[in-house]
Amino acid sequence: MGAEREARACAAFYGSQGLAPTVLSCLRCLRHFAGSTAKRCKEKHLEEALQLTRALSEGLQALGEAEARPLLRCVLAFQMEATSSCSSFQKLEQMVTQLAVGKEALLAQEVDTLLSGLALQGEVLSPEDLQSVSMFLEESSLGRQHWRQNLPLLLQRLASTLHWVLQGQPTPGSTWGYLVIKACLQVFQVLPEDVAPLVWSTSGKSETLQRLLGLLLLVAWGKALNKDTRLLAGTALSMLVNTAPQPQHGASAVLTLFQLPSQAGTGELKFGELVVEVNPVLEPDGLEKLVLTRGVLTCCKMDILSCQLESLPHKACLLLDVVFPAVCALSREQKDCHYYCFQACVLWLQRLREGLAALWHLTGTHVLAQDSELLQELTQLLWNNAETPVEGVSEFIHSSFRLLLEIYHLECQHFQDQERPLYQQMLQRVVSMPWQIKARYVPLCAIVPYMGSQQVLDAYPDLPQHLLSCLSTNHLCPAAAEAYKELVRQQCREWRDGQRGTEEALAEEWALHWLPLLSQGLCSPLPILQSNCANHLLTWTLRQLPATQALLAAQFGGQDTMSLRAWVSVLKAQKSVAGALPLGEAALERLSRCLGTREEGVRLAALGLLCCSPNTNQPLSGTEVRLLRHFLPLNLNCDSSSFRQLLQAAVRKALVRLRDSSLAQLRGKAPRRSGPAEGAEQLTQAVGFVEWLLQLSIASLSPGSNYQRKKTALLLLAAVLETCTDTWSPDRKKGQPPRTMATLLSYARQRGCWDFFSQPNLLALLSCLQDSTNEIRDLASELLVRYFPTTFSEPIAQDLFQLAQDTLGSPRVQEAEAGAVLMKTILQKSDSGTMKSLSLEAGAALTLPSRGLCFAQHLLHVLQAQYKVARQDLLRAAATAPMHGAIAALRRCLLQVPEVAVSMQAAELVRSWQELLTCLVTTVRDITSLLLGALQSQQGPGADEQAAAPSFAEMGNAIGSLIMLGKGQRQEEEEGDSILLSEEHSLILTCCWVSVKEIGLLLGGLAELLLSPALPADVGPLLPLPTLQMATKVFQEILLRCRHWGAVEGCSMGFTKFCAALLNHPDPELQAIPRAVLEQGLEALGGPRSSSITRRAAGFPMLFLCIVIGEAPAQARPLLTRCIQTLLSLAATALPQDWDQTLDLPQVCALHVLQTLVRGAGLGGAVLCHATPMMALALRGLGSPCWAMRNAAIQLFSALTSRLLGQPWSHRDGCPSEGLSLHAFLGQHPKLGAVLLGELKVATAPTSGGPHLHPALHAILTLLAQLQPGADIAGSPSAPFLEPLLGLAGSPIYAVRAMAAKALVPVVAPPQRYRLLLQLARQLPAAPGQIRSHNAVHGHLLQMQALLGCATGTGGLSAQALHPVALQLEARGWLLTPAQRCPLVRAAFLQVLALLPTSFSPGFARYIHDTISTELGSLLQGGKSGCAEPQVGSAILHQTMAHFVCSEAAQLADSERIAAVCSLLQHPNPDIQLAILSWVIAGEGGSCKEVENALGLTLLESLQSVLQERRDKEFLRLYLEALLHLYRDPSSWSQEASCKLQGSSRSCLEMLLHMVEAERPGPDLLFQALCAASLLLAHQCGDKDAALVERWCAALEECSRSAGSELLRLAAARSLRLAGPSVLQPSLRGTCSLQLAGPSMVQPSLRGTCSLQLAGPGVVQPSLRAACPSLVPVALRLINMAIHLLQDEEREVRHEASGFASLLRQSPGELLQDGCIFVQDNVGLQSLLELLLGEFGEHPETFNSLLQHIPVLDVRSVVEELEANKAVSLYKEDEPNVFAEPAVLAQQLLPVLVQLLEKAPTGSPVHASALQWLEATGPGVLRDLQYCRHCWSQGPAARWGMKALGCAKLHTALALLLVRAQLVAQVLRVLGEGATATPGLGCGSQELEQELELVQGLLVQHGLAPVPRQDNAPGELGPLSGTDSSRHAAV
Repeated sequence: MGAEREARACAAFYGSQGLAPTVLSCLRCLRHFAGSTAKRCKEKHLEEALQLTRALSEGLQALGEAEARPLLRCVLAFQMEATSSCSSFQKLEQMVTQLAVGKEALLAQEVDTLLSGLALQGEVLSPEDLQSVSMFLEESSLGRQHWRQNLPLLLQRLASTLHWVLQGQPTPGSTWGYLVIKACLQVFQVLPEDVAPLVWSTSGKSETLQRLLGLLLLVAWGKALNKDTRLLAGTALSMLVNTAPQPQHGASAVLTLFQLPSQAGTGELKFGELVVEVNPVLEPDGLEKLVLTRGVLTCCKMDILSCQLESLPHKACLLLDVVFPAVCALSREQKDCHYYCFQACVLWLQRLREGLAALWHLTGTHVLAQDSELLQELTQLLWNNAETPVEGVSEFIHSSFRLLLEIYHLECQHFQDQERPLYQQMLQRVVSMPWQIKARYVPLCAIVPYMGSQQVLDAYPDLPQHLLSCLSTNHLCPAAAEAYKELVRQQCREWRDGQRGTEEALAEEWALHWLPLLSQGLCSPLPILQSNCANHLLTWTLRQLPATQALLAAQFGGQDTMSLRAWVSVLKAQKSVAGALPLGEAALERLSRCLGTREEGVRLAALGLLCCSPNTNQPLSGTEVRLLRHFLPLNLNCDSSSFRQLLQAAVRKALVRLRDSSLAQLRGKAPRRSGPAEGAEQLTQAVGFVEWLLQLSIASLSPGSNYQRKKTALLLLAAVLETCTDTWSPDRKKGQPPRTMATLLSYARQRGCWDFFSQPNLLALLSCLQDSTNEIRDLASELLVRYFPTTFSEPIAQDLFQLAQDTLGSPRVQEAEAGAVLMKTILQKSDSGTMKSLSLEAGAALTLPSRGLCFAQHLLHVLQAQYKVARQDLLRAAATAPMHGAIAALRRCLLQVPEVAVSMQAAELVRSWQELLTCLVTTVRDITSLLLGALQSQQGPGADEQAAAPSFAEMGNAIGSLIMLGKGQRQEEEEGDSILLSEEHSLILTCCWVSVKEIGLLLGGLAELLLSPALPADVGPLLPLPTLQMATKVFQEILLRCRHWGAVEGCSMGFTKFCAALLNHPDPELQAIPRAVLEQGLEALGGPRSSSITRRAAGFPMLFLCIVIGEAPAQARPLLTRCIQTLLSLAATALPQDWDQTLDLPQVCALHVLQTLVRGAGLGGAVLCHATPMMALALRGLGSPCWAMRNAAIQLFSALTSRLLGQPWSHRDGCPSEGLSLHAFLGQHPKLGAVLLGELKVATAPTSGGPHLHPALHAILTLLAQLQPGADIAGSPSAPFLEPLLGLAGSPIYAVRAMAAKALVPVVAPPQRYRLLLQLARQLPAAPGQIRSHNAVHGHLLQMQALLGCATGTGGLSAQALHPVALQLEARGWLLTPAQRCPLVRAAFLQVLALLPTSFSPGFARYIHDTISTELGSLLQGGKSGCAEPQVGSAILHQTMAHFVCSEAAQLADSERIAAVCSLLQHPNPDIQLAILSWVIAGEGGSCKEVENALGLTLLESLQSVLQERRDKEFLRLYLEALLHLYRDPSSWSQEASCKLQGSSRSCLEMLLHMVEAERPGPDLLFQALCAASLLLAHQCGDKDAALVERWCAALEECSRSAGSELLRLAAARSLRLAGPSVLQPSLRGTCSLQLAGPSMVQPSLRGTCSLQLAGPGVVQPSLRAACPSLVPVALRLINMAIHLLQDEEREVRHEASGFASLLRQSPGELLQDGCIFVQDNVGLQSLLELLLGEFGEHPETFNSLLQHIPVLDVRSVVEELEANKAVSLYKEDEPNVFAEPAVLAQQLLPVLVQLLEKAPTGSPVHASALQWLEATGPGVLRDLQYCRHCWSQGPAARWGMKALGCAKLHTALALLLVRAQLVAQVLRVLGEGATATPGLGCGSQELEQELELVQGLLVQHGLAPVPRQDNAPGELGPLSGTDSSRHAAV
């Protein structure tokens, strides 16, 4: 607080002088700077102070030293307190320098005085003093001058401090030791001339420095546990070496340091003239070598590193002969320090490049000679570690490869070497590695500049395809993108250096290699591949080669969805490069279609194109604004979270453009091309759009909206408030408002816009606080706190507080959590005056000075009262006053409110906070004991004695007893032994588990907050030691006695924070708490067991995990090591002779704890150092006689596998693409490789007495199979695995043979596959008599199949290369014939043959075909004669043969083969039929349309007989599914298909409908049957089929009910899309264009693919006017059903329904021309409404059918229910459709209904229907309006008014009432006087509209209705106003 004292003195001194105003302003800025916590705020205030200082400088120059001294002293005091921030210190240094102009001597005097007082309290420097020493040394010239003059004293202080720190070890996580070594380093660095004589001169030798050197050596050798501190000590030692006057002296000192580990305890170390005794206590741990090496490489001078070492022979130097061997040794030994080891490797290469000239001079030859040992070791080092998964190492490897090749290049240039074989060797190795290995692309990038792009591409022709494959995998994408960029950059350099031609010619050259890659990637159906190509390649390419734009645009001119997506991506990239992008009419129309398509990726890409711009001040064009206004309302209810986030990001970009361009206009800095009128129009447009978006967002926050709409609206509202308000957010680095934002706000508000914080907006957000989801509540609370005015008004605060009180007592978890959020929000939005108005417990608001303290005291009283109730009657407490709400409120208010944390640090409040927190911990301890004891039938003190968790049966009995106690003595007979829990049972369970979970989170968060080292030392412990010990007992009790995983998980999160805070605290007593808990746990783990396995606590393993995660990652993790070693020892203990399966064994528990530690995400790779012993333990456990031991062992093995290999990356074509090769795996874990190899050798060793089981074998094979092949290297560590795996081919266990085949793939390098395939083929028996073991033959075939499966993939072996293998197989063709008696061997042989289809001779291909035909033909004959002999595996053989025949037919497209497949489909053998059907469904015949057409006709031909036979439901399901798959494309249906059904179509349709109506065969078969019926109906529908259509329609209505299953609703939607358009065809007039929003909006005529578009070519062609009036009612029912399904909660159902709408949007003839693209759901809904309006507007049923979607809810009953305020039950009834929004749909239907009325002529049936509806509904609507006016004109009761704000049912009822009232008014207006006389109505349209306006105004005041829009409603139909009619528009 010295700065504050000086500031007060300074203000008093200058108070009466002329400089007073400026000085006081400067002091105010400095005080704000010191008091701010956010960096941006500090910088802002300091910058203001610096500006004022410049103004003060001239005034101070005129004053004397005495007058200037107070201000200088004050600024220096602030500088002294800012030493923790370099930037702040530098600015304060500028201020001091500015103020001291002309008074430099005075400043030097003040600095001397200030620094001299640093260590007055004693010799030990505090951390703050050390920071001051370092900062003044580094940044202040006067500071350096002072320390130079006082160097001996400074060295003495540093030595004393370091000695004290090493003796005391303040805390493992303390920075004290680090700071003192940093100060030493800076002394050596900044004052080398002054330090040198103290080290290297005999006369100037310093005993103090000698002592300091010994202490630094102690730190480097591990006296300090902190790794960073040790590394810094190494740097300090190297900096001391740099002070040597002669390089040889320094080199000798370094050599002595490197030799020190081998001399420990043998004498003295001579460092210059300093002599340090080598401490015998020093025990090298290996890290000291890293410390020295990294330190020397970081800062040691080059002349020291490269000078000749006289003590070593052969012109040795430090860099090559001392440091490099150390670097190599580090990479082999220090597995837990990969990052630093490879940092040292990069540093060594950098220093080598730096000192090449000196080294050449020293050695006289190459440093990296081609055959030199150094080059071989270096390259081996890089390749061995190229795949290290440790974060950051890959960047070092990349740098190392580049540096190596650069050094090699420089040497070749220097020595004029023409031959440079290293490049070719490295490229060959890269090419030999599989494409899935990320490490191959790093050296590839390094090679390209030296070899040239063309030479690399010639040597590696598959590179573009491999890069494309990498782009579909996230972890490979950056490496692939970098390789692409490097090659293209090199191409451009070569082209431009050679001056070969124009940029267009260069683009053509680029296209030869790369255009196919971008074209395939951008058009890929894989979103990840498309996105990665667009983001990583496309924009960069256009920026690098602008001429490629024309080539790319020509590639994507198609009309399918993927072409649209790619086209938009190109436009977006072009816009980001070039700025504004003019689009013609056709392009603009195409963009509009993209905005309305169903694919989210296309819509987002189009939206991004609209919103993005390279310049943020580029205004949005009118076209962009219009398209956004149309797009946003239609996309508010999207159910994709990523879509919502990306939508918000895009809209934020648009808002920033609007804001910045508007500010530019107001500042007069608009682009020159825009005139004043255009500028004013842009301003009006910007303000209007933001206002429209604000209204749209607020209106969408109604509780009646679904979650998706509310979440999107909140995100958009957040974007608006963040962008268009002047709210400063200190915690944000970006996104702050511009300084001139107030100008734009004033401009907007003068025009009546941008009232962001109005009462309706506030009420809308308050309603969100009561939402049932955390996301909505938290986001709304954040917006209220961050942007809205600082305090709520008193009435709102009181009503909210009462609501929060009520909801905290709700048994429903969501409502209680909402109450907690409300409490936190009230606390943050209240001041002291508001607090006094709240009904707080015990009058806390009147007595306590802090709002947070009084609020916490109130919540604690509430919790204690609830606990009191729970002690008396837990059932009543669970129902009316559960404790979890109050605990959650305390957690949020104490931990999530920054003001509360600040008040806890206030000295005057420490005592009060201590008392409160102690009381809180005591209370939650008692609650925990009560709840856990209640579940154990123990509620007294003895509850703590039982450590084991109760069984489920015991918990059930205990809860039953509590229920009977709560109900009194009414022990009436319950409903027998019900398998369902009663509500009382669920109440108690919920209360217990959720409360326990909240307690864990609360205690952990408190410890994290209050034990932070950042807290001031003088505050005192807010959580004293006894309180922390009590909290520890609470955690132990929960984790050891709790069974519920949710509670354990929540408690574990808290306990992890708790342990981390304790272990990193400076107090040793606090550090000892988790250590003691760990020891207790380990002791309990190894103790005797008396509990059942079913009582094993779910939290017991988590206890250990939480403790060890809490250790600081920078340390050696002694607790983790201790824990794992103890567990390994315990698990390895032999089982007792009489072990009991029903009891927990210590060995089993130890394995489970180990598994939990391995899976723990918080430990990361720290457990990998123990991977080898854990893996050995798991493998031994698999052979245990105890089942529990085996079970635990396999779980541990699985966890270890995941940790060692990492999580699997994305998959492509069903092949895993993990990047870790076996070679790299064995290089990283050599000891583990030895363990695995040993187990394999044991399993394959010959044994006497026949084969033996090896339980660990399959697990090892599974692990190996998950790795990737490596490069072909001589002496590869994976080579020893080959022989054992080949030996497993003869295993008698099928699973072992199969897995051994998979494990063989990573062992064999790709270049070696051909050789092994040939070897395996030769080992197959050439004749039946040569078979020694069928298992071995089968195993060899499986191995060949596995190798060929990889070899024939991307970059595999060619057909020509595999020809010798094929010849060997041809010689063994008998294996396919019946001469081979084993069907499995025959099937495996055929599968191998199937992988080599183009390598065989034509004769052998015919032989295969004939053999299969004979075999399958014999089945038919055998089936007829009944003599077929069943064989094991024969079904697999026949299915394999059937698949082979199908694939061969699809490949050859031969009519004979196709006919054979069709005949097989009619084969009576069920195995063959099922095989063909599954082959069809898998889509393997999609490449051959002839096969699909023939199979489709065959299925249609046999359909009637199949339906009649009904032999098997599963067969029938597959049959129908295959039929639907074959006719998924409407173009597949032909006239021939109709002929196949001639005569049987109606019969088949009737049977299918009967199956759906009467049989109910199950959802799966019913789905296929209904879709198949729809397919037939679509192509056979005629006038005479009206009855069938009626039945079909009724079946669809039955299946589409919201309460039905998802599969049935999907069947209804898909069937509607299949046949609906053809059914509607006769009822359409053909005069409706169905264009929703003008010519520039979404159009349906895009060429595309429809996944199941089976409605036929002419389905959607409108026929002549009213061709079939009888079908109009059915058509209306279908459209009505589609509207209903478009509101379904399942996305797939909505998409199918939108497909129906998309087909109806087609214009005549459009389908045959261009295909159909499905539109987005809401666009489809609007098109259906347009269709009703245009085609069926004259039919009276239309009006009534639409009214069905406007339900009538009784407003009075809803209000009465709110007023009654009944106790809520635990669960509320689920809505059948949570996605549906009746109110939103009603608002969309209203304009359609009005237009129906207005278009209908007077006296029409529509008017009659409207009048009938009016008579039935009008009086009720009027009564409800009058009731609402009466109810809300006097204000709702306080107890339910705020609750009504969040009541979704009330909001929906009121919204529907307003819609119906508006419709009644319109009916009255249209029908005129005839309608006014309606009984019970008694008013005209004008009077009703006035009543409606009054009621709506009242509801708006209370937040129950949105503010009426001045603009069009978001969902309103019709063309948008102001459609751009120009032919070109800028986007």
